[in-house]
Amino acid sequence: MYDEQELDAIREQQEQWEAETLEPVLENHGERQDRFATVSNHEVDRLYTPDDIADLDFDDDIGFPGEPPYTRGPYPTMYRGRTWTMRQFAGFGTAEETNERFHYLIDEGQTGLSTAFDMPSLMGIDSDHKMSQGEVGKEGVAVDTLADMEILFDGIDISEVSTSFTINPSAAVIYAMYIALADQQGIERSEVRGTLQNDMLKEFIAQKEWVIPPGPSLDVVTDTIEFAVKETPNFHPVSISGYHIREAGSTAAQEAAFTLADGFAYVEDCLDRGLDVDEFSPLLSFFFNSHNSIFEEVAKFRAARRIYARVMDEWYDADQPESKRLKFHTQTAGQSLTAQQPLNNIVRVTIQALAGVFGGTQSLHTNSFDEALALPSEKAVRVALRTQQIIADESGAADIVDPMGGSFAIEKLTNEMESEIMSYIKEIREIGDGSIRDGVLDGIDQGYFQREIGDASYEYQQHVERGEEVVVGVNKYTIEEDTSPDILKVDDTTRKRQLERLERVKDERDDEAVNSALEALSTAIENSENVMPYIITAVKAYATMGEIMQVLEDHHGSYQEQLSPV
Repeated sequence: MYDEQELDAIREQQEQWEAETLEPVLENHGERQDRFATVSNHEVDRLYTPDDIADLDFDDDIGFPGEPPYTRGPYPTMYRGRTWTMRQFAGFGTAEETNERFHYLIDEGQTGLSTAFDMPSLMGIDSDHKMSQGEVGKEGVAVDTLADMEILFDGIDISEVSTSFTINPSAAVIYAMYIALADQQGIERSEVRGTLQNDMLKEFIAQKEWVIPPGPSLDVVTDTIEFAVKETPNFHPVSISGYHIREAGSTAAQEAAFTLADGFAYVEDCLDRGLDVDEFSPLLSFFFNSHNSIFEEVAKFRAARRIYARVMDEWYDADQPESKRLKFHTQTAGQSLTAQQPLNNIVRVTIQALAGVFGGTQSLHTNSFDEALALPSEKAVRVALRTQQIIADESGAADIVDPMGGSFAIEKLTNEMESEIMSYIKEIREIGDGSIRDGVLDGIDQGYFQREIGDASYEYQQHVERGEEVVVGVNKYTIEEDTSPDILKVDDTTRKRQLERLERVKDERDDEAVNSALEALSTAIENSENVMPYIITAVKAYATMGEIMQVLEDHHGSYQEQLSPV
């Protein structure tokens, strides 16, 4: 971008500035600390100049938005065309209560729904299972059968809304329920829009919610992708999720690297299934965390887009632009929220949301300030949503495409982030002897990911303990306060009401149809068929979540039992 003569002149000017302007200030006043670093402990320089990006090629490395390598954004007009989708995570208690919250959020201007499920639903067991005791409706909505899904979206035209489902081991069942609901409403499946998290590889790496082992879990994810290509081409069947990897304690680079590696593993599995890369890859979406170090986060998002475009082109022969265009949802960092002085979390979330916007996210969830205490209250949810609306409509942040592009600091940090991310991806590929899919699966078995994340998490906590990483209100600027204020609590009658509905559904359904559907699913698994059509049939017969998941477990075994010592 600069010729060598210009760079030599800049270097001389910098040396002169350091000697004549900087040194006297350092000698007399010094700086606030000896070393400056990001949340991920990536050291940042005092100053960046053209010399830091001397090797940068504008066309190959930066380019223009909407064109490869998509460093500056996946679309040419970005938020000048339309703002990102504003999603607020919602789900608690019974389907009736969450439906009420959905309608509230839509009335407040939310443009997409995002559904949280309770632990029994997440783990694929019914509300009447002995392990569900004390968990029904507590951290998300309870969904046992299609009857719950019907109530959850009562009064909502699902052809008019994009819905995200944060669920993994039992994701295929929830996907089937949503398709069945569309069929009930007379909506063409091709009109159904939304996203299924459904990222099982991430579960084995970080979040630890699983039912069947990694290999069979990957098969089911690929089944959903294959089905979506044919039946729901506007619905994203998997959201490859770095969010939970970051929440588990990874660095920004690890988050991006492990997330992209998981994505490439799904690509390789789909290719082995015989799917066309240019048919399925446009349906892949990603999900990243946005933390406090705003410049590091912007660099992470830009580097991830650049890497994805290059790898999809060079390694997997993707041809269509949509196949190389990384699109992602962002959620602000739950790990950063504090129970101490919780209103401070509004500021944290604002900074993190800005990083997501400056980094070019396609949709955004802003955490509520009281989430370190309990499920968010309506007041806190409104503030979180208004935060996005103020950024979009008042700040001007949405008016310039890639406003940080060309910054010496941002471009240098983007290059450094790309280098670190690719180093991890290549290491994972080596673990798999040339296959990222095998590298991810072997890395899970070997504990590779857990060790890398654990080391990073420990290092971060040590910095906090030593006061090198400031957490306002926790290890600096503390006050005496009550950290147990009035919070939203799930009604103690939730479980009773949910069990009554589940029992009623079981009493009224056609048991013969249920048994026939479950037997057909079992046969499909034995014959290595795609399970989605059979799960949809079972769902429409009002088979329960637990009954369907039990069929999968009967065939593939319990991963938890495989891990447990004899």
